[in-house]
Amino acid sequence: MAKEVVASPGAMYNALTNGSKIVGKIFADSDFRIDGEVEGTITCNGKVVIGQKGFLKGSISCVNAEIIGTVEGDIVVTETLSLRGTAIIKGDVKTKVLMVEPNAIFNGTCSMKDNVSVSAE
Repeated sequence: MAKEVVASPGAMYNALTNGSKIVGKIFADSDFRIDGEVEGTITCNGKVVIGQKGFLKGSISCVNAEIIGTVEGDIVVTETLSLRGTAIIKGDVKTKVLMVEPNAIFNGTCSMKDNVSVSAE
């Protein structure tokens, strides 16, 4: 009897490592982790993680997001946005659920609704 191997789609993600920089638009169907620098927009059908050394100057549109580093721009999240204690956000946020740890810095406006939609550019 042959065993069927099933790959977990949750195990696949994209990453931009520390020391790397992208200028432009990023479109991703699966999760995306940024530990480098992005100047532009990120549109993702999964979770976006901005790591502790990660920096984004632009906008994020995604299903879930976890910000540990810095974002200068607008964030649209259809489900949950988590701001960790080292997060720095300068921009407006639209999300369904917002979780903020102590010491996180958030300068901007926040709109929370049940039906946030991600607009593709």
